[in-house]
Amino acid sequence: MKLTVHGREAYAYTGGKPFDPALPCVVFIHGALNDHGVWNLLARWFAHHGRGVLAVDLPGHQLSAGPALASVEAMADWLLALLDAAGVRQAALVGHSMGSLIAIEAAGRSPERVTALAMVGTAYPMKVSQGLLDSSRDDPLAAIDQVVNFSHSTLAPKPSFPGPGMWLRGASRALMRQVLHAQGDGHLFHTDFAACNAYAGAEAAAARLHCPAHLVLGHADQMTRPAATAGLARMTRATVHTVAAGHSLMAEAPDAVLDALRGALP
Repeated sequence: MKLTVHGREAYAYTGGKPFDPALPCVVFIHGALNDHGVWNLLARWFAHHGRGVLAVDLPGHQLSAGPALASVEAMADWLLALLDAAGVRQAALVGHSMGSLIAIEAAGRSPERVTALAMVGTAYPMKVSQGLLDSSRDDPLAAIDQVVNFSHSTLAPKPSFPGPGMWLRGASRALMRQVLHAQGDGHLFHTDFAACNAYAGAEAAAARLHCPAHLVLGHADQMTRPAATAGLARMTRATVHTVAAGHSLMAEAPDAVLDALRGALP
């Protein structure tokens, strides 16, 4: 579905069903150098079980017009404006990695609009090593390879997403390269990583939350290590779900993530 947000075209995948703003809405927010496709199985399940679904492409990512936004705060404002454009009064927010920071910031900025918050593959603060920041700027293809290696829990994860026979590492690498080149912004990876690294607003956002919060974590996550989530869980009073996966947990453990989200979303 195409929308106009802040005067520019924005795209949201609706899970294979026409979007109905009268239904309980779930908004899925992807992470750095990803797009709506990382959510397609989960988005389809919720869309076919009575929910209105918006799996967004953030500005400058794949099908939403750029430029990319340079801060989590700006992305949260854009997300709330997208809800306005879609005619959505309230929604549950589900964000992965960078998307989880956008979700909590949006929930803190407009707590009355958010019915539930699910932060997937998250940590706070979400610091990025200087080496990876530099690589994402100077050699993004090498940075992609590095992140793909860190994001999967084994060398040969079960080929199950989106169907039997898929090569998870290869598919992740191909998606990130496609997103990097889709709009000709060679700095997109660095822009996303720098936004994660700089974000310092979760405490203030958490203090304003009105909704239940859930963390869905991969026990072998090397990008956002579960050990770095204790403070975030306390400040959001979150229920914590841990699944057998790395950082790419929606691909490595789609059924377990779905089970966690089914319990998390009202």
